[in-house]
Amino acid sequence: MTILAWLLDTVFWLLGNQNFQFYLIAYCVGGIPFGLVILRLFYGIDLRKVGSGSIGATNVLRALQQNNIAHAKLMALLTVILDASKGAIVVLAARAYNLGADVQWSIAVLSVIGHCYSPFLKFDGGKGIATGVGVMLVLLPIEAILGLLAWFIVGKWSKISSLASLAGLGGFLVSHYFLNPTIPEIESHAPIIIIAVVIIWKHIPNIQRILQSKEQKIV
Repeated sequence: MTILAWLLDTVFWLLGNQNFQFYLIAYCVGGIPFGLVILRLFYGIDLRKVGSGSIGATNVLRALQQNNIAHAKLMALLTVILDASKGAIVVLAARAYNLGADVQWSIAVLSVIGHCYSPFLKFDGGKGIATGVGVMLVLLPIEAILGLLAWFIVGKWSKISSLASLAGLGGFLVSHYFLNPTIPEIESHAPIIIIAVVIIWKHIPNIQRILQSKEQKIV
């Protein structure tokens, strides 16, 4: 068998493998930049060229708030819901197909990676918080809710979106380690560690600005 024939056989096998199909779907669906799509479709605005250049809800808010703050908040909320839903839906679909917990967690990781390194944006993307919340609300709902509580409290106090997001991640991680010695059913923390590292990595510029007291507040 030639190398080309082997590669083709491998590709066809992967495409016919249900787990791989879900992994590919998770990455591609996770990569849909809803904030960018909403602003370009309805307002003719390239979200990457305004504010921080991020494709997330906070930058949607910044892009629209000068015209109508109430409408800007509505569009930002819609972006959050869509970014969270795209991760949750694929995990729920995998669960409906009775795929194992290890596959569901792999899907969760790939959804977040897809959002942060979108195949539709030359492997650039958002910060991963909303998509991470979406998958965790399905897989670890109690810890996700506690993380959202930390996000809400810090956000109200600081008015800094990135700081609130990192606090929410921290609240989730702390509550998870207190409630679960390992992730139930797979006996490993690896998926959560990968997601946390990706999110923190994407927030490094924000962390630098926070430490320099230069991070922009939100309304």
